[in-house]
Amino acid sequence: MQQVDIAIVGGGIVGLTLASALKDAPCTIAVVDKSDLFVPLSDKPSPRVSAINQANIDALKSLGVWRFINNERVNPYVAMHVWDKDSFGDIHFNCDDMGSESLGVIAENAALVNALAQSVMQQANVTVVSSKIERLLLGPQQSMLMLENNDALSCKLLVGADGAQSKVRQQANLPITFRDYEHTAIVANIKTQLPHDNVARQAFTPSGPLALLPMAEPDVCSIVWSQTPDEASALQQLNDEDFCHALAVASDMKLGTISLETRRYAFPLTMRYAREWAKDGVVLVGDAAHTIHPLAGQGANLGMQDALHLADNLSQLLEQNKDIAQHRYLRPYERARKTEAMKMIAAMDGFKFLFDGNDPVKKFVRGIGLAATDKVTTVKQAFVAHAMGL
Repeated sequence: MQQVDIAIVGGGIVGLTLASALKDAPCTIAVVDKSDLFVPLSDKPSPRVSAINQANIDALKSLGVWRFINNERVNPYVAMHVWDKDSFGDIHFNCDDMGSESLGVIAENAALVNALAQSVMQQANVTVVSSKIERLLLGPQQSMLMLENNDALSCKLLVGADGAQSKVRQQANLPITFRDYEHTAIVANIKTQLPHDNVARQAFTPSGPLALLPMAEPDVCSIVWSQTPDEASALQQLNDEDFCHALAVASDMKLGTISLETRRYAFPLTMRYAREWAKDGVVLVGDAAHTIHPLAGQGANLGMQDALHLADNLSQLLEQNKDIAQHRYLRPYERARKTEAMKMIAAMDGFKFLFDGNDPVKKFVRGIGLAATDKVTTVKQAFVAHAMGL
């Protein structure tokens, strides 16, 4: 049986960010995932992308991860354009407002995972275990993972970085609150008639927001089109040509005519929030602890910040020879990150309420708000700084 100090269940962006951030910590780590860490990249870009803000880019650079990034699969965006469809509300953010070269990057999830995996696999304190977990035996001082490959792994601290349907969270009986956003996200890559000019665009329509995220090719964007379930179902039933026409109309023809580069995928959107993030021997990070609406593109950023904060907490405990498995020592991480997650959930709920529907009063309020923000430099800079994670 292999024994480690920390077992991280989940080899995605968040789990690997945590392992990477612990590279200099005096501990042994196992990253456990049912699949190989490296994700083969297809010939064409995948529509599964994340908008990574400048704060997390800086963190990955300081950890030495960014040098492994495939630059053909990430694209810096230098500006954002947000508008309320069929209203006068309109706002532009630019990296020049913050004296920065970019606001962040649009990265294929697979490219980011591969860079993190390449970095983590060079760490002396990390073992990668590619196997499905058959059974979890949780204890306050030690937990045991019974694996499908007939091996077993024991750890002092078990970290659930295994996504929205977290097996670790379920086995640890950590309670969760959830709510249907009553939106379905349609995701795809599109080719546009006009170049995107490295601008991230978002249109608020009466039935939900549409994001057009600039990819590395100058005329390719990834879309996240969040609509009511009925509207999303109707859009999914359209043929490609009619869907692209509807998409061009929804985006006010900002990028001209549109064609599909990939098939369309649809995902129901649900808010989840773990009411407890830790107990003796167990702690949660990322989607295992929270999922939010993608309208601000902050889901991956929030999870990466969870990982970085937990790594700081654990590193301090290890330096002080304190027991990393004790809940009382994990409380500072839990309190801080629960607060940040709740703030983000509340902000997404506020945006969704304000920008939903055709109510003339709400349309007037949001139009005034967007127009005023665009004109007041200090407020605008505050929004840009938040978007950059600064």
